Amino acid sequence: MSFRVLADGRIKFSILTTKPANPAAPTITELNAGIDMSCKVTQDGFSFGPTDSDKVQEKALCTVNNANSLGPSNAEVAFNVWRFFDEAGFDATDDAGFDAVKDKGTTLWAYARQTEKLATAAWAAADEIYFGAEFVTDTPQRVDTGGFIKYRIPGEVQNSWSFVAAAAGA
Repeated sequence: MSFRVLADGRIKFSILTTKPANPAAPTITELNAGIDMSCKVTQDGFSFGPTDSDKVQEKALCTVNNANSLGPSNAEVAFNVWRFFDEAGFDATDDAGFDAVKDKGTTLWAYARQTEKLATAAWAAADEIYFGAEFVTDTPQRVDTGGFIKYRIPGEVQNSWSFVAAAAGA
């Protein structure tokens, strides 16, 4: 019997600082070795996925209405990431997510899963990746002065893959 699942807590979001051998089908070893951002990124402001394709406006003389064709695909990446501290200052382990995205011009690979699994579940073979992207970071932006310390990370998608599967193996 099939069932619906509420979306809350179901987006696993991982960033890889090393290019996967096959970016269109990263292995579970590559994905699990990446930085798990699922509990480091706010749900508010999370934009990661395809957007409307470019339109090609080239209709025939006899066409009464617009008859656009779909051109190149587009995608977006932007998210708010919390900073993490310990008694000595920045926590090297928990703040690794911000450390990976803080420099403008850094090329990274990100992958997201949204299924019946919780975000905290490890990547497994054949997991559906709803979106994967190679992207370049822009300069982090201060979000506001309230709440926890966090920064908005805008990026520019260079390549993307929709609805691919995590590959088994190393």
